[in-house]
Amino acid sequence: MSDAYSKVRLQQKSAEEHYKITTERIAKIQSQLENAPRGERLKGKVCAITGVGSLKGIGRATAFRYAHEGAKHLYLLDFDSTNLPELRSTLEKKYPDVKVDVVQADAADEAAIKDLCEKAMRDEGRLDVFFANAGWASRDTLQDTSVKTFMESMRINALSCFLAIKYASAAMQKPNPSRGKDVSCGSIILTASTAGLRSGAGTVDYSASKAAVNSMAKTSAYQLQKLDIRVNTICPGLIETGMTSSTFDYARQRGTAGKIGQLNPLGRFAVAEEIAQAALFLASDDSSYVNGQNIAVDGGLSASHPVVPGRWA
Repeated sequence: MSDAYSKVRLQQKSAEEHYKITTERIAKIQSQLENAPRGERLKGKVCAITGVGSLKGIGRATAFRYAHEGAKHLYLLDFDSTNLPELRSTLEKKYPDVKVDVVQADAADEAAIKDLCEKAMRDEGRLDVFFANAGWASRDTLQDTSVKTFMESMRINALSCFLAIKYASAAMQKPNPSRGKDVSCGSIILTASTAGLRSGAGTVDYSASKAAVNSMAKTSAYQLQKLDIRVNTICPGLIETGMTSSTFDYARQRGTAGKIGQLNPLGRFAVAEEIAQAALFLASDDSSYVNGQNIAVDGGLSASHPVVPGRWA
């Protein structure tokens, strides 16, 4: 057996072992809530989340995390109503003390977002958290990207976040001592992307729209100064969700699933539950002094310029 062949075999074995460790790690992360005691980090908080329809999505995972941490009332919105009844019934069964409303609507529809915030104020007299998570990813190259596709990316990804900031912040400014809210306060969280930080993680239109989301968090934080309303973005890296399912399915069909996330310092992909943890931190009072930030949750992918692995140890 040649030295070159032996080296290849060792590399393959190492990759297989790493993938096995990755899948075991992912399984533990996805089962965290099954036996974990309830928390109180969001006790009494009224929360809205958009983009909750995907069974593997960040919005759905966050809804369960918020409920587990004691949220009082969840308002959950998605454009596709297919999974909304199941989401509501599952949440109510597992967390009977949490009120759940589901809404079929476009997160980029001004009337829908305004109505959602106003409904929370009518029902509960307060709105504490708005997680604008709805998004869409295109697939076209620069030369194949149409004006329609570009504007659709901006509409779904960026306009939806603008509307969330505008109407959620207006609701959050209103104190209501009778409902336990004495002063203006709240947390607005936007799903951006590492594609909005630098190139290499998405198409031109998608990346531009997510860069706009990152910019809005910084700009609006200053527009809302001294109101104790914080605005931050989460910039996920490679996450297995409904949006990215075709990439993962293709790799698994080819037998190359172990290579997914190989350019990441952690050498793996992530799942929605890991982003939900970041959304919980930003929604809770634990992040009371975090404002106007673009927080990458990408395993370190955006920490470096492209290099040959190991070249700059």
